[in-house]
Amino acid sequence: MLTSLALAASLNVASTSLAQVNDMVVQANKPGAQIQATMYGIFFEDINYGADGGLYAEMVKNRSFEFGNPLQGWEISGNVKVMDDGPFDKSPHYLRLGYSGHRVIHTAIQNDGFFGVSYKKGETYRFSVWARCPKGDKVILEVQLVDEALDRNRHQVGSCKIKVEGAEWKKYECELRPEMTVEDGKLRIFLRNEKGEKPTSDLTVDVEHVSLFPADTWKERTGGMRKDLVQALYDLHPGVFRFPGGCIVEGTNLADRYQWKNTVGPVENRPLNLNRWQYEFDYRYYPDYYQSYGIGFFEYFQLAEDLGAAPLPVLNCGMTCQFENDIKDEAKYHVAVEDLDPYIQDAVDLVEFANGGVDTKWGKVRADMGHPEPFGLEFIAIGNEQWDYQDNPAYTKRLVRFIEVLRKKCPEIKIIGTTGPNSEGASFDILQSRMKQLGVDLYDEHFYRNEDWFLGKATDRDGNIIKGCGATRYDSYDRKGPKVFAGEYACHGRGKYADGKEKKCNHFETSLYEAAFMTGFERNADVVYMATYAPLFAHIKGWQWCPDLIWFDNMRSMKSCSYYVQQLYSHYKGTNVLSLTMNKKPVAGSEGQNGLYASAVANKETGEIYVKIVNTGDTPQPVNLTFKGIKALLSGKLITLHSDNLDAENTLDNPNVVTPQEKAIEVSGNTLSTDIPAKTFCVYVLKR
Repeated sequence: MLTSLALAASLNVASTSLAQVNDMVVQANKPGAQIQATMYGIFFEDINYGADGGLYAEMVKNRSFEFGNPLQGWEISGNVKVMDDGPFDKSPHYLRLGYSGHRVIHTAIQNDGFFGVSYKKGETYRFSVWARCPKGDKVILEVQLVDEALDRNRHQVGSCKIKVEGAEWKKYECELRPEMTVEDGKLRIFLRNEKGEKPTSDLTVDVEHVSLFPADTWKERTGGMRKDLVQALYDLHPGVFRFPGGCIVEGTNLADRYQWKNTVGPVENRPLNLNRWQYEFDYRYYPDYYQSYGIGFFEYFQLAEDLGAAPLPVLNCGMTCQFENDIKDEAKYHVAVEDLDPYIQDAVDLVEFANGGVDTKWGKVRADMGHPEPFGLEFIAIGNEQWDYQDNPAYTKRLVRFIEVLRKKCPEIKIIGTTGPNSEGASFDILQSRMKQLGVDLYDEHFYRNEDWFLGKATDRDGNIIKGCGATRYDSYDRKGPKVFAGEYACHGRGKYADGKEKKCNHFETSLYEAAFMTGFERNADVVYMATYAPLFAHIKGWQWCPDLIWFDNMRSMKSCSYYVQQLYSHYKGTNVLSLTMNKKPVAGSEGQNGLYASAVANKETGEIYVKIVNTGDTPQPVNLTFKGIKALLSGKLITLHSDNLDAENTLDNPNVVTPQEKAIEVSGNTLSTDIPAKTFCVYVLKR
């Protein structure tokens, strides 16, 4: 008698063998549309503590005392005063530390960091501070890494001392090497006299821009980026890099919009900016979320260069967030069309900053920051998720002004418009039409939708399939119009948190459906030129939005299931589309296609063929792949992304729950017969 397990296995094999074979045909000798180098990329917005507290490796929060509460993130004792006439005009606050007035009371400051100050045993950390002794004193600043939870006499696990003298502001530096690993530590600074002892008489020292970085940053750059997070980006092989947003480009108020000129030059003199993600969600509220601009436009262009990705900056179009500001108050919250000149000039100047010679104003700024060679900027997006109204072209009447000037002054730049926050509907239709009329080079589409939408099964209130959902979305797009940039997208699960809020996690099921949807990007590469998943980063203790591609805490990082989907598409994007059909139809989960989605591309540089097949169904599917126009395939490998548990997700503690698995496969002639397991994303890499 068969055991229940053996019986189930035999039934599964039997059902597979009896299932209808899905015959797919690939026109291997007829390469079609070229796939752009920018096809798959990344979008980085400072959300979820993605920059400060994340990619930017600075460990001190509110390092220049510029938060709305200048001491937020700091604990003080003794004689400490906030001053506002410092050496940096755009960042004027500093602290004045003086004798406490009593020989047993310490004057000290202590920083909490971003969800703690975290450090590893034996690693090197670089501390720096701008300081002076305004009365000509000589003092010592004793800098400590501490852990208040340690079960021993002293908190200190690493220290260094800095001697400060002179009435002029100077930058002082020292290095710390902690004797143990601490996740939730703090940075503590004591005021000492010139002998290194507790002061017993009047002493004064001023401190500004207090900073702590790991020495082991990406490319070992001083004041640089977190190595593990940049490595994760590098491993994606992104072709395009969109920055800095997203909604922070708009701001809730014009004063809070992202202004690129505030992000270049010395980091000490970059003004703080309020991050709109501080207050966006009252159920995930972070009152200490600001933008230090430590990652500014120079660092962005430099990182894009490191990654081999084309930079794609997004600039404000003279409008704030329309979700937050009613268009009825247009004069209050948005810039009048006749007053747009400074905004347009910012766009022109950004091109000069990126591409101009060292003899130009902004090219010289770039050169003085350490990069005399141009960055090779090719794209600029104007506006983020703006939209028009039937009776008011609020966005396009501003966009046209930018286009007129940029076409004349920067003809080499490709201009990207937007179709707003919706993937379909009246506002989308209006903007899609107007993007064609205005002649933009590309337009930016955004869609955060549920599982049915990504599978092409979403219905309206009347039960009709929503036009434009699923992998067939781009099959009927105008081939002569502007190209498509899918600038923000992700499949959002429909579950609920305990508080009733929508659950949007990085579990395997939604990632699988993203893979299915992306076959439509690939099949329509003559229309879709770029695609960037969003958001990119999330701190496990400080996120506002999910799903996200890469999760991290202060010491570790983790790649989500969606990360691996993006990586597989990017690594195997090929150079040209190959027609792949079943019964002469694209394989896009249509009726009779058994939940299958597929696409194929050729790589002219290597001679390889890449076939991607996604089985979204509950049963394995036998597939015959016939490659027309070639006699034989020589060898191959199969990469699969699969989990038996649709709710499975990678975590910081278990980062490899769902990862790609690779194996060699046998190929005979020009036909490949294979079985696609249920709920599996397969990538076939075939040589001929």
